[in-house]
Formats: sequence, structure tokens, C-alpha cells
Amino acid sequence: MSQQRALCTTRKCGLAQTTLTASGRRSFGISRHSPIPRTQVLRKRQENDVGIVCCRSRFSTISFNDPIEYQGIEGVEPLALYEPGGYHPVMVDDLLHRRYRIVDKLGHGGYSTIWLAHDEQTRRYVALKIGISGQMLPRREPSILRTLSQSVSSSGQETTQELHDASTTLPEILDVFNVRGPNGIHVCYTKTLAQGNLKEASFSRLFPIEVARLLAGRLALAVSLIHSRGFVHGDIHLRNVLVKLPSSIDELSIGDFRKTFGSPETVPVLRADGEPLPPNAPSQAVVPLYLGRMAEEFTADDARGLILGDFGEAFAPATEDRLGGDCNTPVAMRAPEALFEPDTPVSYSADVWSLGTAIWEILGMGFIFDESASMDEIVAQQIDILGAQGLPQAWREHWERPQWEELVTETEVTVPRRPADGDREAWPPLEQAFEVFVQRYRREQEAMGVFGEEETRAILELMRGMLRFRPEERMTIQEVLRSEWMTRWALPRDG
Repeated sequence: MSQQRALCTTRKCGLAQTTLTASGRRSFGISRHSPIPRTQVLRKRQENDVGIVCCRSRFSTISFNDPIEYQGIEGVEPLALYEPGGYHPVMVDDLLHRRYRIVDKLGHGGYSTIWLAHDEQTRRYVALKIGISGQMLPRREPSILRTLSQSVSSSGQETTQELHDASTTLPEILDVFNVRGPNGIHVCYTKTLAQGNLKEASFSRLFPIEVARLLAGRLALAVSLIHSRGFVHGDIHLRNVLVKLPSSIDELSIGDFRKTFGSPETVPVLRADGEPLPPNAPSQAVVPLYLGRMAEEFTADDARGLILGDFGEAFAPATEDRLGGDCNTPVAMRAPEALFEPDTPVSYSADVWSLGTAIWEILGMGFIFDESASMDEIVAQQIDILGAQGLPQAWREHWERPQWEELVTETEVTVPRRPADGDREAWPPLEQAFEVFVQRYRREQEAMGVFGEEETRAILELMRGMLRFRPEERMTIQEVLRSEWMTRWALPRDG
């Protein structure tokens, strides 16, 4: 089904109208009697908070049997990862830790599933993240977030408005506990419930121009805070950027919540061979629920509620190395040094590159590079848009190597190579790309606002500084905050 057809397909579900999204998942309109604002739209999406589902090799299991194959279900987590070392099987209405009632699913990622839960002690809704049981990154994220939170609260003399604004952009960890299940022991933690991510909100849509400026400024402040505390986020893209929900949602009982937003959408889990399910897997899969507004409905208050989530890839360069080949940022958002030098550690500058691509996407309706393209094609687009003059000589030699020559690094990662002539169309240079990918759509939707000539110049200057090929020549996050566009258009309007 085409995106256009899917977006127009609707059906009824309880008291809410359900719309199938471009990916075939459901979307909910809100009851007129709901205490939540009418524009708080809900719809089903595959990803929330933790970003793109990653390949299975990102963690190892202790299973001694061949992987079980399941019948495919669109929009849910990889069912084969319900095995020792993998996901914890969860069912709607389960009670975890004797206090968290599972209401619906919010999303999934390579390291966790994320659930909407009702805390029966505090009578509030929370986001409950349940990590895989493998001894890897799920145990790091709550520790890093708490370290960041403590470093902000103990900063003492640093009481600037900028620090205050930045401190509100980090997720708040409410509780951390373990759950034991058939696949092992899983680290779980709860966070303040948020709307869906900006990627879902902006699907084929534009943010109002003032909102776009605010979102970009606050995202830059979030990265600044993280870097100032000695951490690299390591996975900046709009699927990991959320917006706070109004507290009025806590006024709904679970029954009222489902009357308003519809019941969870569940699909039976079936093995491909028809055999009975093992205890490792749930009997039903839950299609994720998206809580959020559409981009054109965002307000300045929404933008001020921005939260940068998913610290599962975060690290401290002073105490640990993260090689480029181990970078799991989606390729279209990944800094080029991680592609061309996979055996070399990446650092803060990699975040700045990813932040630049995220800001571009916030300002326009699409990504600066083609997210569906191969690594080779994406690098070709980077060279088209940014120019080849800044490409380091060693990278150029790797890029222009003969088609028959393979170049694989010590970590067995292939280095990008220029696609064969005639295999692709050239992309426009930066100025023209901004006109074609950003301004054209804003002119077509004039109510969303168009960037003026002076502001466009400042934006392009910022993009050139953030998207330099050589990481040592790239702007630091503090230079980003001091840039003309940030100081004149993005940050002054935050407050």
C-alpha cells in the first residue's frame, strides 16, 4: 500500500477513530470529552524513544538451540529475540514490581521494549523501559542519566538560565528495578511519560517556524549539557527526541484511558512451524502506541518540553573508547569519520554532526541525506551537498578505489566507496538543497512560515560549521550555541 493510500485509510475502534498510518499502524483521534487537549493525537508506530531496531549481532544470547522462526507481525519488535539474553515477555495488564500495571506498548529498540504503565502507588502514568537480559548497554543508561542529573543538581555556582533550560531536556528516572523471567534478569526503569518522538510527529509535515527554532535551540542545549558533563550521547536523531505530555493524562483511570484512546492492539504470536510457543515468547504481540501531536499542531509550550532520550549508546571519551565501527547511529545521521575510520575512536564531534542533520530535519520536512540509501550512496550525497574539498586525502583514496578492490578494516567493517558512474543522480549543493528540501515546502505551506534571506544565510553558515568532514574542524557544541542563528533566532525565544 502506498503512503498516500495508507494515510487515508480509517476504521472505528471503541470511542476513538482509528487511522492507519503510512506503515500500516493505527492512529487514534481523541474523544471530545477527554481532559487531554483535542490536538493530542495518538497513533501506532514502530519506534519510540530508543530509535531504530538494530541487528541481532548487537547482543549475544546463551541459547543452544536454533532460533525459533515466528510468523511476521508488522510494527512490533523482532520476535526471534524472545530468547535467553533477549527481551522479557510482557502482556497487557501484567503487574511488574508489584506496582506497575501494563496499559499499552510505546515502542521497542535493539536493547529494550518500552511500555505505558500505570504506577498504582503514585497514581500516575509512566514510561517503563525493560532491557534485554544480556550483560550490555541496558544497565548503563539509568546510571548515566542519574550521573548527569546529579552533576546538574550539584553544580552549585552554575545557575545560568542556559543551564536551567538544558537541565529540563533530560529524561527523569523515577525508579530502577530488576525483573526475572524465562529469558534472564532484566534491568527496568521508569521515566516521566512523554509524547511520541519528533520523527513521527513530522512525517510529511512541517513544524511552525517559531516552534522549529525553539526545538532546534533546545536540542542544542541538551547536547551542550551532556558534553559539559563529559559524555557523548552517541545516537542523536529525531526518533530519540520526545516532548513532554500534559499532567492531565494522570486524571484518567485505565478504563477511561482505553475509552478515550482505544484498547491495546494485540496480534497472536504464532510459530512459523505451527508448534506450540516456548515460555520465552509472549502469546500476543502489542502494536506500539504513539502519544503525540502532529508537527503542524505543535506550540511553543510543546517545544519547551523537548526531551532528548535513549542514552543506551552514551559514553565518556575520557574513560572509554567507542570505535567508529561500533557506532550504531543510523548511517544517514552518522558522522563520516565513523564510516571512513571504523577502527578509530569517535568523540564529541560525532554528536555535533548528528545534531546538524537533526536540526536540518526539524527546519524542513525531510532529512538532508536519503535515509533509505546505502552507505556508499549516503557518502556520495554528503560530497555532493558539502563539496569534496573538505574530504581528507586518505578518505578520498579509499572512496575512489577501484570497484574490484575491497577494503575491510580490522573490525570487519567495509569502508565507503564511490558508486559506479550512472548508478545515481547527483544531489544539489548545500544552498540549493536548502531551497529544494526546506524552503520549497514552507512556501507551499505559507502558514508554517518561510525563512528570510538573512536567517537562511545564518542557517547555512551553521550547517557548514557542523557538517565539516574533518572532525577536528567541526564546530564544538559551545560554538554552535554561540553561532549567529542560535543567538539571534533560536535561543532568545526560549524561556
